[in-house]
Amino acid sequence: MTDLPGSSWGRIDDDGTVHVRTSSGERAVGSWRAGSPAEGLAHFVRRYDDLVAEVVLLEQRLTVPTADAKAVGASARRLRDSLPTAAVVGDLDSLRTRLTALVAAAEEGRARQSAAKAQQQAAAVEAKTVLVAEAETLAGSSEWKATGDRLRTLADEFRKIAGVDRRTDNDLWKRFTTARDEFTRRRGAHFAALDAQRAESTRRKEAICEEAESISGSSEWGATAGRYKALMTDWKAAGRAQREVDDALWARFRAAQDVFFARRNAVNAERDALERVNAGEREKLLAEAEALDLSNNEQANRRLRDIQERWDAVGRAPREMSGALERRLAAVADKIRDSERERWRRPDPEASRLVTRLRESVAKLEVKVERARAAGQPDLEAEASLATQREWLAQATR
Repeated sequence: MTDLPGSSWGRIDDDGTVHVRTSSGERAVGSWRAGSPAEGLAHFVRRYDDLVAEVVLLEQRLTVPTADAKAVGASARRLRDSLPTAAVVGDLDSLRTRLTALVAAAEEGRARQSAAKAQQQAAAVEAKTVLVAEAETLAGSSEWKATGDRLRTLADEFRKIAGVDRRTDNDLWKRFTTARDEFTRRRGAHFAALDAQRAESTRRKEAICEEAESISGSSEWGATAGRYKALMTDWKAAGRAQREVDDALWARFRAAQDVFFARRNAVNAERDALERVNAGEREKLLAEAEALDLSNNEQANRRLRDIQERWDAVGRAPREMSGALERRLAAVADKIRDSERERWRRPDPEASRLVTRLRESVAKLEVKVERARAAGQPDLEAEASLATQREWLAQATR
């Protein structure tokens, strides 16, 4: 047996058997016959160095925060357990001590990582629970677009959160989808009802348009204008159809209205022009009436009656002028009547009681007849009585 100088951890027997020295004694780790004993011992030392390199690598991995401490510990434990049978030559006691320390450090790291993982998982569960709670709150919302967009965002955020165990994750996702499905069901029912309402609104507004178009050629101005007003009320009560359809139907309705009111406005403009002409003619008749000579009341009355007949034949004047014109004509009649009364109040040696009564009766009937004519409702009975009593008065004063 030959001991190699400088080797504290192993030796080679003369037969090539290689031994390693440990605190528990020597043990054979292999044999060497391929070269010199020094080469053989160096071979098994290099194999020990490879083990050391693995340990160094594990020690370095454990310093990395994201390293899997559990896996590092398992590798260290495997290497430590293999040392009693390792075919290497080196300081196995020192290496065992390093691996034991590495296993302990890895266990501590695993415990820390497990705690951090549990904390991260709890935070992930809490984050997903918050998203689910918001989704359940939104399930009853009627803000259809905003809520739909928000639920899509919540679903994306839910999927991005990792670290939750499968069972808990499935339970939370089931709650989320239940809330989302409830909102989707309500939204679907809302829009189905809205579609039905829009269809009914379309039907009602089409009927309104058809009626509006059918009466656009009417010349019953007042009644038809009132009907268009009622149709407008019906339009508002009918609700909104789909926007494009509603806009098109509104254009139809307004077009029919415009046709009717354009015709009415044209007729009114023609009527207004004619009434302004009539007002000019009545102004001329007023000038003639206001210039009457009141010294002869009977002649003045005859001329006034002629003016009144021509006045009625002229036709209507504008409403804003008619009242003033009628009052001016009535004022002329009042002047003639006042003048005649004044003349009758003068002493008349030839007058008798009969003449006085007849004159008073004639005066009253003239007032009655003139007022009826001014009102546009001639009193034929009063006119007949007036003619008779005038004849009597003429005979009484002859």
